[in-house]
Amino acid sequence: QVQLVESGGGLVQAGGSLRLSCAASGSMFSRNAMGWYRQAPGKQRELVADISSDGSTNYADSVKGRFTISRDNAKNTVYLQMNSLKPEDTAVYYCRLTTVFGTGYWGKGTLVTVSS
Repeated sequence: QVQLVESGGGLVQAGGSLRLSCAASGSMFSRNAMGWYRQAPGKQRELVADISSDGSTNYADSVKGRFTISRDNAKNTVYLQMNSLKPEDTAVYYCRLTTVFGTGYWGKGTLVTVSS
């Protein structure tokens, strides 16, 4: 069973930075796609960024140029570096792992609050 544990959330002022981490249990981490999603109060969960097994990345338009997703396969960890944060980035951020078979696993989330 895959377990994902997010960390790094918190309260930050607008313009500030945070780095989220997601540690995954289990083997074969490098073969799986990883993604960060977020859900703001009253809104649907949305994709923020994802990274494939070969390192290809994809970003939501709203975060392009501000956020960077990366992975360290030796540590079974994916990161989300968030710079120039805005109040509208406030949300619970979730990590997702998708296996080569298409099975998805979610973490429990970490709260990011950006004050104006």
